Amino acid sequence: MTKRAVHFRSEVELPVFYKGERLSASYRCDFVCYDTVIVEVKALTHLTGREEAQVINYLKASGHAVALLLNFGARSLEHRRLVLSPCKSAQSA
Repeated sequence: MTKRAVHFRSEVELPVFYKGERLSASYRCDFVCYDTVIVEVKALTHLTGREEAQVINYLKASGHAVALLLNFGARSLEHRRLVLSPCKSAQSA
């Protein structure tokens, strides 16, 4: 990413909150690019719902709306673009 002049941070810690209280646990995503897009990299034979759920949790914890899930372990590159839309009930709370 550096050679392509992509601004990124690696191993970004994302705090986890429960009912407004910060928990001692945290998430750690692989990359945040341009301070807006989470990029999670895997090397698995295939992606499952577990990896997608992980990235959705990262989106919720970070407040970012867009993430890329990349899997280099399959025969060809697998990729998923995940978008977290704000939910009306969360906005009104």
